Order: sequence, then structure tokens, then C-alpha cells
Amino acid sequence: MTKRDLIVRISNDTGMIQQDVQSIVQHTFDILAEALAQGKAVELRNFGIFEIKLRKARVGRNPNVPSHEVRIPPRAVVKFKAGKELREEVMKLSPLAGEKAKPQVPAAGQQ
Repeated sequence: MTKRDLIVRISNDTGMIQQDVQSIVQHTFDILAEALAQGKAVELRNFGIFEIKLRKARVGRNPNVPSHEVRIPPRAVVKFKAGKELREEVMKLSPLAGEKAKPQVPAAGQQ
């Protein structure tokens, strides 16, 4: 799903003009980005938490030339932790999510 898809869906669901929805969505993203840029965590209940984590400096390797070490400087990165309800919805996609332990039936000719 793209931002455009989100705007169209909200517009269709609410009856609002797409330009108004686009303005609201963009303004929301701008506020979230501003808060993260200031080092603040952004918590969206039932969805998840965006937070800034500081990664330490480390030594990496060039996959094409493994003997060549590359210094990777420390940096800040955005991390996302899904909320409980989002995790539960995503878990439904797991192949074993709906299955309980079913007794295995031996194949024909095996016992």
C-alpha cells in the first residue's frame, strides 16, 4: 500500500475530497517525522511505537572482498515495534496460526 492508496481509501470511506485527505495525511507524517527527528518516541496505540535507537560504531566487511574491513560509524536509526493488536492480526498470516495440533494420519500403507 502506498501513501496514494491510503489517501484514496480514506477519501472513499469518508467521502472527503482527496486533496483534503492528502493534506491531512501529509501533515500527520510531517508531525511524526518532526518528533522522531527530535529524538522523541511516537506511540500510536493499538498500532505500534516508532523510536530512535543509537547504533554503536562497528567494523563490517565488504561482501565482495571479505578481507577488506570497513568502519561503520555510529548512527541513529528509526525502529518500529508493532503493538499487540497489530501483531495479532499479522500472526493470522502465519501458516500455523489457525491450526491447532492435529493428530497426524499415517499415509496409505504406513503404520
